[in-house]
Amino acid sequence: MATTWLGPEGRTAALASMADKELDVLVVGGGIVGAGIALDAVSRGLSTGLVEARDFASGTSSRSSKLVHGGLRYLEQFDFELVREALHERGLLLTTIAPHLVRPVPFLFPFAHHWERAYIGAGVTLYDALAMASRNNRGLPSHRHLTRSGALRVFPALKRSALAGAVQYWDCQVDDARFVTTVLRTAAGLGASIASRVQAVGFLREGEHVVGADVTDLESGEELGIRARQVVNATGVWTDDIQEMVGGRGQIHVSASKGVHLVVPRDRIQASSGMILRTEKSVLFVIPWGRHWIIGTTDTAWDLDKENPAASRADIDYVLDHINQVLRTPLGRDDVEGVYAGLRPLLSGESEETSKLSREHTVAHPVPGLVLIAGGKYTTYRVMAKDAVDAVAHGLGGSLPASVTDRLPLVGADGYWALYNQRHRLARDSGLHVSRVTHLLRRYGSSVRDLLDLVRERPDLGRPLTGADDYLRAEVVYAAKAEGARHVEDVLSRRTRISFETWDRGIAAADEAAHLLAGCLGWDEEQVRREVEYYRKGIEAERAAQEQDTDQEADAIQHGAPEIVPEAHITRP
Repeated sequence: MATTWLGPEGRTAALASMADKELDVLVVGGGIVGAGIALDAVSRGLSTGLVEARDFASGTSSRSSKLVHGGLRYLEQFDFELVREALHERGLLLTTIAPHLVRPVPFLFPFAHHWERAYIGAGVTLYDALAMASRNNRGLPSHRHLTRSGALRVFPALKRSALAGAVQYWDCQVDDARFVTTVLRTAAGLGASIASRVQAVGFLREGEHVVGADVTDLESGEELGIRARQVVNATGVWTDDIQEMVGGRGQIHVSASKGVHLVVPRDRIQASSGMILRTEKSVLFVIPWGRHWIIGTTDTAWDLDKENPAASRADIDYVLDHINQVLRTPLGRDDVEGVYAGLRPLLSGESEETSKLSREHTVAHPVPGLVLIAGGKYTTYRVMAKDAVDAVAHGLGGSLPASVTDRLPLVGADGYWALYNQRHRLARDSGLHVSRVTHLLRRYGSSVRDLLDLVRERPDLGRPLTGADDYLRAEVVYAAKAEGARHVEDVLSRRTRISFETWDRGIAAADEAAHLLAGCLGWDEEQVRREVEYYRKGIEAERAAQEQDTDQEADAIQHGAPEIVPEAHITRP
């Protein structure tokens, strides 16, 4: 029977199932787009498999600005349809698909000159109007205009001289990596076979037709052939590499743009709202994130290591310089507790500036049996998935039922609000503080019952994780049993966000996390030691890279960090 638990037994069963029968569709790539495609396909009646070479969401989908938004800046580029579409999706996510994971956030948009009020106000008015055109966007307040004094009451950290007034509007945020895992768990619950640490190394061919993929289980070294009537490539910035594997000229060209975000403690910036600032290239967000602020992002071309893009000193200084132009008390490098860098997969165009390349997506059929999808933005993942599965239907030569993902709640959504209202009772029954239960509800929704059951069975799992007090030991165990975590890094970097929320970036939590995982994954003491050492060396390389002045220097250091599971060498079929 299908289950939403992506544990080790489920991975073994998924690989056996994919190797044993021909699938209707095999998805390559376990980021948000691949996860969305798997869910759309299986919910339309297709037998579906998905493989990911590393951990789920380990690329771009765990390193975004963590916003679910329409993209206010795209109005200035007259891309009204993209904004309308994204705002419609924002409403669906907030009200129907994932109310437990997506939540409203206010943003202040300050301006330095009084004449800007009309311009910015008109843009935000249009933004709200496009949102209200969708009946799903009733959950967010409309924007409001603020005087300078009013803006300073909302955001006291601003220099008085830095603004003449402001407009405050609302958008939404999400834990991007957690959302991906939740989409995948939902797909698994409907019967999709899903496995991480499984790399596609070539395509199965019959003549010019792609009929599946050769894959390597990077954990065991076993090589498998997975047959599928259609293969969908959803690998983001690796799209061009996949096109080379099938030979011939690619139909889609993707450019990678690096975005760097800084994380600082909440007390370093006195404010009750997020903020958006215009820069010479794009925009800069200051985003509330629990006991922290996320500040970003940069937008620079990147053609180095795609797996672990490195943040340099220049990137960090760029963000600090821009935010300090408006802060009364400047931030320094010592205030930065975490840094992360991700790559946006942008469709190449005429412009040489990545900030001007398209965020819209495209779908192509380069050879029979293979569908490619690239571009887009996190918020519109569901639309991208629908379009990709529509292309699969065309390749299968028949019609499919219409997509139902616009009304399909993700795991944890059903019953969430009722449980949230009962959080005080849940706290009394479990013996946990109500703030702990609230934390769990906002991360797992109605699946909180699974966490509370773990604590009931093993009361020691109700204690905070050493070195990361915001998280419970139960969350580490649950990450392995239900969420597909295979390694310490998976837990500290993606199932939780300890790797950028703590000053030591998770090193103090690594040993305890490894021992908790050992019981779930069958590790011996040598494997525990190896996991902790790998994580520590990765953090050391990351920190050293951030002291380098250039991308090349930073990449050379970070690229040298060891992989806990070395990837197979990709060969062309």
